[in-house]
Amino acid sequence: MRCVTLTIPSVDDKNIFYRLWCKDSGSTPKTVRGVVHLLHGLGEHSGRYAVLAEALVDNGYVLIAPDHRGHGKSIPNTEELGHFGDNSGWYLVISDVLTINQHIKKEYPNLPIILFGHSMGSFIALEYLQLYGDTVDRVILSGSTHNSAILSYAAHALTQIERLRIGKRGRSKLLHAMAFGQFNKPFKPSRTDFDWLSRDPDEVDKYIADPLCGFVSTTQLWADLTGAFTRIHKPKNMLKLPRHIPYYLFSGECDPIQAPKGCDRLVNEMRQAGITNIKLRLFPNGRHETLNDTNRREVVEELLLWLNQ
Repeated sequence: MRCVTLTIPSVDDKNIFYRLWCKDSGSTPKTVRGVVHLLHGLGEHSGRYAVLAEALVDNGYVLIAPDHRGHGKSIPNTEELGHFGDNSGWYLVISDVLTINQHIKKEYPNLPIILFGHSMGSFIALEYLQLYGDTVDRVILSGSTHNSAILSYAAHALTQIERLRIGKRGRSKLLHAMAFGQFNKPFKPSRTDFDWLSRDPDEVDKYIADPLCGFVSTTQLWADLTGAFTRIHKPKNMLKLPRHIPYYLFSGECDPIQAPKGCDRLVNEMRQAGITNIKLRLFPNGRHETLNDTNRREVVEELLLWLNQ
């Protein structure tokens, strides 16, 4: 397997950094079963998915994973870490997804494209699908959830207040604590602030040691994200999701982002929108990053089983 790092220009002339994993000898459309387009979560980057990439490549897939704006190697300088943009940042991220999608179609014509979104990436994927659902063939959502409209609007209102208080590029410890402060509570006594990510202490330590992980995002990024929460789950928007393609949702049963039963609510919401080809898999005792948890081999095997069917 080889990993190629590349950039592609965005609609506003930024550089989107992405990683492409394929076979050592190269992957051509004739030797590939499909292309997985992965959208990572908040406060991380595409380089953390190498183990998944190896399994996918061994099974005949190519994995393309960009670093979102304000993340990983897509930041022009450290001041941009955790910041999508001053204006319309969320939709610029959506446009980046479309740019990569069009690039995949050009490089791997007539091959299925599997859109894979983890955590924040799953919310990016959902709104992307509501806008450009005819551009993908399968969907995988990991560590996703559905919050109530009341909670979403309350969170969005708080982000707007903090944005007014300290500015679009301000970094609010209050918002950070509101978002993540309670996640470790089910796992006390906890060893670190990030035990909620995985039961594997080595994976947690690697996350903590990575300067491109776990940072405090700007108030504008939080406003972008919570604003998306208020739109995505409106019934009229859920009806825009493509209904003719299969969906696979998976999460850890103890993932604090989806607890209690956030994935169940999301699946029910999708079914009410007329989507019937949905599989949900909740892994017992699993935490937020099931791909980095102690049972990751089982998680990857079941993902591949679904993909290969």
